[in-house]
Amino acid sequence: MIKTDSLPRIAIVNPDKCKPNKCGLECKKKCPVNLTGKLCIDVTKDSKTANISEILCFGCNQCVKQCPFSAIQIINLPKDLSKDITHQYGSNSFRLHKLPIPRPNQVLGLVGTNGIGKSTALKILAGKLIPNLGNYEKSNIPNWADVLLHFRGSELQGYFTKLIEDKLIPIIKPQYVDQIPKAINDTVINALTLKNQINNLDDLCTQLDLNVIKERNVRTLSGGELQRFAIAMVCSRDADIYLIDEPSSFLDIKQRLKAALVIRNLINDTSKQKYVIVVEHDLSVLDYLSDYICVLWGKPSAYGCVTMPFSTKIGINIFLDGFIPTENLRFREDQISFKVSDNIDRGNDKIHRRYEYPNMTKTQGEFKLSVKSGSFTDSEIIVLLGENGTGKTTFIKLLSGQLKADNDIQVPEMKVSYKPQHINPTNQSTVKNLLYDKLGASFLHPQFQTDVVKPMMIEDLLDQNVKTLSGGELQRVAIVLALGKPADIYLIDEPSAYLDSEQRIITAKVIKRFILHAKKTAFIVEHDFIMATYLADRVVVYEGIPSVNCTASEPQSLLTGMNSFLKQLEITFRRDNESFRPRINKNMSQMDREQKMSGNYFHNDV
Repeated sequence: MIKTDSLPRIAIVNPDKCKPNKCGLECKKKCPVNLTGKLCIDVTKDSKTANISEILCFGCNQCVKQCPFSAIQIINLPKDLSKDITHQYGSNSFRLHKLPIPRPNQVLGLVGTNGIGKSTALKILAGKLIPNLGNYEKSNIPNWADVLLHFRGSELQGYFTKLIEDKLIPIIKPQYVDQIPKAINDTVINALTLKNQINNLDDLCTQLDLNVIKERNVRTLSGGELQRFAIAMVCSRDADIYLIDEPSSFLDIKQRLKAALVIRNLINDTSKQKYVIVVEHDLSVLDYLSDYICVLWGKPSAYGCVTMPFSTKIGINIFLDGFIPTENLRFREDQISFKVSDNIDRGNDKIHRRYEYPNMTKTQGEFKLSVKSGSFTDSEIIVLLGENGTGKTTFIKLLSGQLKADNDIQVPEMKVSYKPQHINPTNQSTVKNLLYDKLGASFLHPQFQTDVVKPMMIEDLLDQNVKTLSGGELQRVAIVLALGKPADIYLIDEPSAYLDSEQRIITAKVIKRFILHAKKTAFIVEHDFIMATYLADRVVVYEGIPSVNCTASEPQSLLTGMNSFLKQLEITFRRDNESFRPRINKNMSQMDREQKMSGNYFHNDV
């Protein structure tokens, strides 16, 4: 920790970017402290990475400016966190400050950006990682006795005491469910039966819609099926601590709510003390399943800090505001608000719409999609709402011309830019070369750089190989590619996939601003309800039996369409009176019953 009279700082060196054998050691040669004869930055051609002394460094940033690989960060902290280090991975590396506090028979929700320490916190709370309290040198690593002494007098002392005495059995649902088939080569029902420790496995399979895939091999499952299988594997175990990482990935809105109910059912048996901790990026689902919230803030890949517990409403609003009132601390410059759209009733106005598409049908094997005719115009976003398997992606492909409708019915010929649901990178070059090759001069246009490239933080990825990008990084690049292509209509399939809560909101703002300023039209498939509500001027609602026979409605107003869609799901939403974000009413709560009786499933008044 670098301390000055005014502001504490930390130094971070990225081991993946720092390449001493490929540079001129500019950081060492230009460091003012090194020039005085002291060794603030120690690095040679044979070093793995540069090592920066946080005691000698005074934060001049010369090393940051001179590094040819942008491997060094000197980060100003909003306050001195040196006494609260829970775990640090090494010198000049990521550090986690404080820990979430689990409480028996309550669901703790964790919200924060990727790379902020959520997975590290889960490993510590599961007992898989002993927190080193900032002492990362091998000769000085603390043991569990030191950890208990550090947390004495807090709720975590009792929790860790039970954990290390084997009185608490933890189980983790992993974040990356696509790795499960590598470990399991059996049918779904056999794998579940083998690990089952509860009496109601059949009920669990029904709740998670697993009955139709019971006899299939785990290695043949799709992403959403793997996610539901993973949740069932965890919830069928008789554990004391359930640590569930991103349960809604790949799931549609209906499946997300079913998964949330299954997770909440884990704490129904009050005769046993059970701890449930959930990391979730869909804020409406997190709000629905959590009893209280801990926010993680900081700088991704540099440091993360955990707040004290808050109620679900206050915790999520703190995350959106970027301000912690109890500490008088601002951790994000921009406040995120979901002001009610001025276009809430555009479906009922008399705007002349420039484009039309006819009634269409498309048969694919045993599935048939019927599309009712509709129209759209410039500066308009239409969101497609429906369960998985109802034909949303099929409709997108009909509009793009990738699929032909039955009986050769034609859609209007338009320039189309399409971002697919699944992104499989085949390009062997860097992100910079890919964007230059695909977008040319439009990528360098100042307006595009300001409105799209910089908010999506693409500059940090330009020198990376496309093949090495993570799922979230690939998603951001794909969205920039789609928006950068000149077109009349933009078709974007699930833009929130793999993105964290903050990135989702930024992406929604980028898409909305781009479509408005460019005077274009976008059709968007989205399962994150907050993102869908923020984006939509109008919506297309899908009804019918998934994978069998479904119908897509004509585009209708947000209020009318949301009411129709939510009535199918038998859930009600209201607006938060501070952030204006949509919130799911708890099932059979007073407001839920009142809204269902009045038929007002999407309550838009604050």
